Amino acid sequence: MKILQGEMMKLKLATLSAAVVLGLSLTAPVQAESGQALAKFHAEMGGCDSCHVGEKIKDIKANLTDSQTHENAQCQDCHGSYQELANDELEFDPHTSHLGEINCTSCHVGHSKPELTCNRCHSFDDMEMPFADSKEKKAWNGDWNQKKIQKAIDKGPVETVDVIVVGGGSAGFNAAISAKEAGANVVLFEKNEYTGGNSMLAAGGINAVGTPQQKAKGIEDSVEWYAEDAMKGGRYQNDPKLVQILSERSADAVKWLEDLGANMDDLKRSGGARVERTHRPSGGHSVGPHIIDTLRKAAEQRDIPVRVNSRVEKIVLNDDKSIAGVVVHGRHSGYNMIAADSVVLATGGYGMNKEMIAYYRPTFADMTSSNNVTATGDGITLAKEIGASMTDIDWVQAHPTIGKDSRILVSETVRGVGAIMVNTDGQRFINELTTRDRASDAILKTEAQWAWLVFDEQLVEKKKMVRGYDHLGMLSKSDTIKGLAEITGMKDLVKTATDYNQYQANGKDDAFGREDMPLNLSKPPYYAVRVQPGIHHVMGGVAVDTDANVLNLQSWKMDGLYAAGEVTGGVHGYNRLGGNAIADTVVFGRIAGENAAKFAKEKK
Repeated sequence: MKILQGEMMKLKLATLSAAVVLGLSLTAPVQAESGQALAKFHAEMGGCDSCHVGEKIKDIKANLTDSQTHENAQCQDCHGSYQELANDELEFDPHTSHLGEINCTSCHVGHSKPELTCNRCHSFDDMEMPFADSKEKKAWNGDWNQKKIQKAIDKGPVETVDVIVVGGGSAGFNAAISAKEAGANVVLFEKNEYTGGNSMLAAGGINAVGTPQQKAKGIEDSVEWYAEDAMKGGRYQNDPKLVQILSERSADAVKWLEDLGANMDDLKRSGGARVERTHRPSGGHSVGPHIIDTLRKAAEQRDIPVRVNSRVEKIVLNDDKSIAGVVVHGRHSGYNMIAADSVVLATGGYGMNKEMIAYYRPTFADMTSSNNVTATGDGITLAKEIGASMTDIDWVQAHPTIGKDSRILVSETVRGVGAIMVNTDGQRFINELTTRDRASDAILKTEAQWAWLVFDEQLVEKKKMVRGYDHLGMLSKSDTIKGLAEITGMKDLVKTATDYNQYQANGKDDAFGREDMPLNLSKPPYYAVRVQPGIHHVMGGVAVDTDANVLNLQSWKMDGLYAAGEVTGGVHGYNRLGGNAIADTVVFGRIAGENAAKFAKEKK
């Protein structure tokens, strides 16, 4: 009878799942009551063990992890995998998003009001979550509780590892995988419900010099050119030693990703680079989701514990100022100290922390941001608390092409592949391949303070991710340039397109000196998307040396503390070039992980 009840429950849950996905009405046996939470609904159908391990509260708590591993497995066991839930009939299918196969509990919550994770960036107001009218409870991850942090320290460590990595973006994953391959016992903590960080949203590629991809296309490039372009883009305020390492190890970073399973076969040119050196997946797909998917799988294959819903709130030091470990605030486990000899900070920037933006870069206080909600500057806070030095902390980059009135980044590769940028009258006003800071400044100097990117079907065929902008309703479209000009109000667009096509045919941009013009505007339909500058990257942060070792206020190494990625400063100077962020996370993530493992092993 127990088996029959279990099978009946699965049948009912499958019916519920189909109803949720397809928007169909539910039959009476599975109709949820108004205000009913998902947990109560499931319990009435099959008991608490339909989701949890055990029926009794003490058994459930004993087996409930912060990552909710068992509960998420139960979701897919009953309702089906993401592939099985995918539905082409939906205009927006949350089960096929660029976030990948994240935990079901990222959206669905058993005992509280659910949240459509997509709406942290988008506005899918017509997509109602099941059990959306259930009671909302206080979030587990509110303020950092200093008393509970201290209590966890006084209690002592509940677990000991060699290396702790804080943050589950590209830098964190590369550090964790490198530390593991160097022989360390490593654990990665991520405060969010799923990994990816800002890296997940990266749309361009990874800059590298001396790769087989460049050789195959006959592209002449050099480490010196790479470094010179990065320094020039950063207004020569970068740390030359860090830039040199970034340049020298960039090709190996691409090979490393490819060895892990990534596809980096496509090649294009980004703003501020003198040649094509931005590597990305073939087929025009976004680099961020692809890399994160690759790194997630690589970590799983190496049995690296990746614990989500786990926010590190304190770096604990020994009396001699060496690393003792961290205090982690888990969604279910509460506050606990984890001991380790090495810690790697890979927590990203502070582009979504309004208070930090207002303090460090007040002129950007009212700007939109393309950043993930996780970019709140946690690593900077953690490092400053124990005496770490900061560098260029007030330098924040505005990306010139964030969708107007949105948080959706329109990739720099759209311009790199061939789009032109025009003002509201349809007139070009700058070289589209200039650096991000100059492009942003130029847009803000126009009367409307926003601009249009204009391109045709040729670009869409090369850059398939552009279809996503169309899917989101961001694109204006017409079968003729004249028609596009009429529906957008760009009175001078026809002349601008004619002039640009002539420049492209002649191989010389007489208006703004654009050197790389791979496409003209000749194949309908024609498209336009409104863009405006918005917060995109924090160039400054924790000061590190060439070993990714964090430096204190006296510029001395802080033994056992490492950092990589956007949480650090010095690599990009006052402005980052497109394609250098992913390169930064891979190159210095690997360095941080390797050196963290080496330090921990030498202490044994």
